[in-house]
Amino acid sequence: MNYYIIYKPYKMISQFTSSHKKKCLDLLNFSFPKDVYPLGRLDENSEGLLILTNDKSLNFKLLNPEFEHKRIYLVQLQGIINNEALKQLETGVTIALDAGPYTTKPCKAKQVKKPENLAPRAHPISESLPTTWIELTLTEGKFHQVRKMTAGVGFPCLRLIRIAIEDIRLEQMQPSDVRELKHDAIYKKLHIRSDTTS
Repeated sequence: MNYYIIYKPYKMISQFTSSHKKKCLDLLNFSFPKDVYPLGRLDENSEGLLILTNDKSLNFKLLNPEFEHKRIYLVQLQGIINNEALKQLETGVTIALDAGPYTTKPCKAKQVKKPENLAPRAHPISESLPTTWIELTLTEGKFHQVRKMTAGVGFPCLRLIRIAIEDIRLEQMQPSDVRELKHDAIYKKLHIRSDTTS
């Protein structure tokens, strides 16, 4: 089995091929095994941590909502957020899904300083625009959930970076970086019991 973590760049889709001529994971300067695929996805405009593997067991255990694995995001918001909006994010926000209205599960939300050594983005956000950075810790991953949540409390998302899944973190990784992990290490960092060893 193979296990990789990557820093998915902005404006790249979370798949290896595209019928719409979009930038794909095959542009990363790395030779992946042909049967590797991403666990979960980040949308085209989101950046950050993505796990790639050919371990079908890990796929089930990580994405099964029963296990409530933590995903941590850095989010740059339009406007200066207030405590009321932060509390609303933590309590739950009703968002629109294809199946109908959905109220998000309780999560953790806190305002943070602008991250240091932040990787530049292809389309920079104007420095003159009032913005706030927050850190959101979720245990679920609905379609465009973070963007819908922040818009729902009145602060649209301008930049979205997933920085961690459980104890796997981007740390000093930069866009397009790839790191390979061992079987035991990734299961331990994800707090998943391994039924096999390698």
